[in-house]
Amino acid sequence: MGVFERYLTLWVGLCILVGVLLGNAIPGLFAGIAQLEAFHVNFVVAICIWIMIYPMMVQIDFASIKDVGKRPKGLFLTLVVNWLIKPFSMALLGWLFFRVIFADWVDPQTAGEYIAGMILLGVAPCTAMVFVWSQLVKGDPNYTLVQVSINDVIMIFAFAPIAALLLGISDIIVPWETLLISTVLYVVLPLLAGIWTRHRLQQRHKDQAIQAFLAQLKPWSTLGLLATVVLLFGFQAPTLLQQPQAILLIAIPLLIQTYGIFLLAYGAAYWLRLPYKIAAPACLIGTSNFFELAVAVAISLFGLHSGAALATVVGVLVEVPVMLSLVAFANRTQGCFDR
Repeated sequence: MGVFERYLTLWVGLCILVGVLLGNAIPGLFAGIAQLEAFHVNFVVAICIWIMIYPMMVQIDFASIKDVGKRPKGLFLTLVVNWLIKPFSMALLGWLFFRVIFADWVDPQTAGEYIAGMILLGVAPCTAMVFVWSQLVKGDPNYTLVQVSINDVIMIFAFAPIAALLLGISDIIVPWETLLISTVLYVVLPLLAGIWTRHRLQQRHKDQAIQAFLAQLKPWSTLGLLATVVLLFGFQAPTLLQQPQAILLIAIPLLIQTYGIFLLAYGAAYWLRLPYKIAAPACLIGTSNFFELAVAVAISLFGLHSGAALATVVGVLVEVPVMLSLVAFANRTQGCFDR
């Protein structure tokens, strides 16, 4: 494991701090960056997210899907959690907290934007960080690859309709054109680019070339992640400093969602008698979010300084330390599965 993965929380925490400080010290810079957009897509954010996602997409081997029937239980668990439970439980928690429990503390429009951001997090299953979580729990890398591949295929077709459905249920107007553009830009095109790159490398130099190519791209992927975090927290710096209570209000349902989904999936994995090397990454994949996509779509739909964008940014803030705590829990309970 590299230095970045080993001290992931530290690097992300430092970038959050840098982003807030820079956003407060030189707000004009971030305001200028915010204006670099077309069709509600910010060019700078899009470039950073592409730099981060593209290497992850190159890792995906769709040839591995043919082996899915050999051990279907782990895949079944992940797909049920990702697509039949998590989006709807996130929407329910968002509605419960911001329409009922916190209704007196947040105005209705802002509450709706917070709910929208949470929904976008819930509808976007993790892709970019999956391999890190799987590695940290010593999961089966080939099986993780299968899960990621199938999740990404489903996401191409399911992300926009489910997001539109849940946003519509929450009485939020959905600009379908922007949602579809975001899905194509941040899911379909990077995935196609990754497939094309992998195919070309396999034609010429087999798997060794893929690993060498990924090793060259890895620093750029790391840079893309850190730059994205700095930008997002820089954009939201005034809100974060002026309304720190908003972070707490958003973080509470996100924490409940994350720990609740993990415990549900972990219990189901135990009941299904999955081996640990499949159970642990399956549950972590079902728990974590593709926050890069959620943030990008929230910015495209609602704007850089919206409550929806803030909610997805708080998702970044919450996810990394929470997922690392779940990794530690999974590693400590490995003996329960290897029974």
